[in-house]
Amino acid sequence: MLRIPCIVFFIFFTLYSFPCVSERLPVPEIQLASQYSDELIVADYLVSEKLDGVRGYWDGQQMLTRSGRKIDLPIWFTQHFPHYALDGELWMGHGLFEQVSALVRTEHTEDEQWKRVKYMLFDLPSHPGTFEVRYQAMKQLVAQANVKQLQVITQQTISSTEALFAERDKVVSAGGEGLMLHYRQALYTVGRSPFIVKLKPKYDAEAVVIGHSAGKGKYFGMLGALMVKNQQGVIFKIGSGLTDKQRQNPPAIGAIITYQYLGFTQKGTPRFATFLRERPPQ
Repeated sequence: MLRIPCIVFFIFFTLYSFPCVSERLPVPEIQLASQYSDELIVADYLVSEKLDGVRGYWDGQQMLTRSGRKIDLPIWFTQHFPHYALDGELWMGHGLFEQVSALVRTEHTEDEQWKRVKYMLFDLPSHPGTFEVRYQAMKQLVAQANVKQLQVITQQTISSTEALFAERDKVVSAGGEGLMLHYRQALYTVGRSPFIVKLKPKYDAEAVVIGHSAGKGKYFGMLGALMVKNQQGVIFKIGSGLTDKQRQNPPAIGAIITYQYLGFTQKGTPRFATFLRERPPQ
């Protein structure tokens, strides 16, 4: 009887027994927003709704997540996209973040599912002009492409702080997250920029789960709180915002979660931190 060497069997088993995972490419060089400041002159900015979708970076040939994971899009979805960089949000509508996130993480999805998704364009990373000029270029690009899946996020002028906060409240009451403010004369710069600002009723941030605290009372036998460490190195507990199901099967140690908070204490701890969601594996 023919004997197969163990190493050959191991290679065969490794190649054919495990599902493929999406290709991970270099992390795209993108611009990141800062938090709103009262010192900001509102009239110097163009204002748009902040969409609760999945950020997608089109590098001219393929679309990537923030972490560099390739998104498996149908060919028809991007066939009218240009051969230069686009920055935008894959969005299905208010309150549908989980659905679009699951779709982005799924390989070989049905075309019918992607027909519900729009790529909402909010910047042109390789364009040399100011944001005001880039916005006009985005509108022209979308008009020329003339396909429903490629849209540009509408920018508007707001003249006062009072009107800005009124617009934020209007957007939030309609199911939106808040507002984004782009400095009109700013160039696209990689990294955290003071010239693109987010304004939300609550801020959100990410933290790593480093421990679990046992629940008491009605939560006896379940999770009481997550012990987390945020990007500033501050360690604190999050016990609010978790469902009973999440308390029974909490995010694992090492998982990255998103939490909401209302400013900081004098010690730099996020105030009134509330669990929002666990970040999907990327």
